[in-house]
Amino acid sequence: MTEWSLPLLLDSLHKDIQHRLETVRKSMGHPGAKGDASERVWLDLLREYLPQRYKAERAYVVDSNGTFSDQIDVVIFDRQYSPFIFHYEDQKVIPAESVYAVFEAKQAINAERVQYTQEKVLSVRRLHRTSLPIPHAGGLYAAKPLIHIFGGILTFESDWSPAFGQPLSDVLQRGEPDGRLDFGCIAAHGYFSLNKEKSQYDTHLECKAATAFLFKLISQLQFSATVPMIDVQAYSRWLVKQ
Repeated sequence: MTEWSLPLLLDSLHKDIQHRLETVRKSMGHPGAKGDASERVWLDLLREYLPQRYKAERAYVVDSNGTFSDQIDVVIFDRQYSPFIFHYEDQKVIPAESVYAVFEAKQAINAERVQYTQEKVLSVRRLHRTSLPIPHAGGLYAAKPLIHIFGGILTFESDWSPAFGQPLSDVLQRGEPDGRLDFGCIAAHGYFSLNKEKSQYDTHLECKAATAFLFKLISQLQFSATVPMIDVQAYSRWLVKQ
């Protein structure tokens, strides 16, 4: 009788992710096709392994003032308590209140792509978010504070050598504070995460980087409070604007 092996299971998961990302990078010639395919690899990973309370989609984010974010490659959001604003064909628009994390998926990391991702993250974090008091049997709980929206970049390779050298550190510290990244995974080398207490980035050189990053993300989401109670009526007022 064959015995189960947790190390073998996790190794198989890693090899599958690594193989798919590497195949996309080596075999697809068109940059757009490469980008779309690598994005799907990351989305498939998150959809399969994140707890069911979370959903991952390529989407736009909108607030109740009618302001939209840029299109985001990977939006992790609450699906239990929050509605879609719009979902037609392959276009999805998600209310700002429901967002836990946003990521850009690229073939390789470099200064330009980090700055581009910071701008994308900033376009989401700057959106207005509502939070209503929560009714219960004895009255109302106070409205929940708004949660921090995680932001990051997901890649297979790095244009730098070494991947986690000073050029990466320098570009991560640039830009506006609200666009600062919390995570980055370079699947062929490792991942980085923001240490808020030290106000610096910790580097994790991992032979199974994508899987290690996935576990790190899940652990951070576990410590993130549930999204606030959305004021749906703040969105419905736009029904009379046309």
